[in-house]
Amino acid sequence: MFRVRPLHGEATASYAQRLADTYQLTLPQLLDGSGITLTGHGTPPTAELHLSTAARHRLAALARIPLPLMHAVPRLAPTDDAHHTAAAAHWKRLEAEQQPVRACTLCTRHRSHDATDTAWVHRPPHRLMCPRHHQAAPDPRLASPIHTWALPQLTAVHHAHQRLLRHPRAATAWTTAHAITTRWYDHQQHLTHRWHTRLNQLIATNPHLTATSSASPALLTRDLVTYPETVALARALATLPSQPHRTIDDALSLIAHRLKLPRLASNASDPLRAFLTHIRH
Repeated sequence: MFRVRPLHGEATASYAQRLADTYQLTLPQLLDGSGITLTGHGTPPTAELHLSTAARHRLAALARIPLPLMHAVPRLAPTDDAHHTAAAAHWKRLEAEQQPVRACTLCTRHRSHDATDTAWVHRPPHRLMCPRHHQAAPDPRLASPIHTWALPQLTAVHHAHQRLLRHPRAATAWTTAHAITTRWYDHQQHLTHRWHTRLNQLIATNPHLTATSSASPALLTRDLVTYPETVALARALATLPSQPHRTIDDALSLIAHRLKLPRLASNASDPLRAFLTHIRH
């Protein structure tokens, strides 16, 4: 039997389910056959499978992958329950902000040896999309990934984001930039026309977006629609502390250039001006 390797950041329940699929078993059947006692009910992405240390070792043995090499599954990391010898698993509901998102279907199928194309991952911001297969799933409420081939610039932005990671201030710059562009998007500021055009392109090539009743396409795709500008803004913010001579207006001019805008008019309540004012004091 071939090995089923985990995807980066894969949810435990997702990996266990893919492993069950390769053996043509249900998840309860797989765990029971491995001597793992399962309690509760659930399914990703709204719930996660929590395993005891003994259960982790049994799952790793079944997968024929040493537990230290299972680091791609974050919730399989060692815990402090080593004194419990029972091999047990239980379902636990996840809050919305903790829920995993759909992984690229083609990557999943490859890692699953064609047994399934469904997997759920806890993705870091720099893995928003799969540049190889042009898929993205920015929201856990999406039952299917979004195809991004109609927006080829997103692939270039993905690579720019990887380069940004080398900067020592990348993490804080990204957090700030994401908060600012989210506020702009929700309040229809500065880049509304550009973002609306991008949203319509995604809807036109992804009919399932309008069939999802849990949220509007505008909300489901927000992180993807604003992604190019969030990366550009983060790159600009990462360099600002090394340029203390710049005034706020200078910084706004620089950022407008990075965002490909003629100017960036903002009032005192604008989140970007508020941030620039804060770091100057």
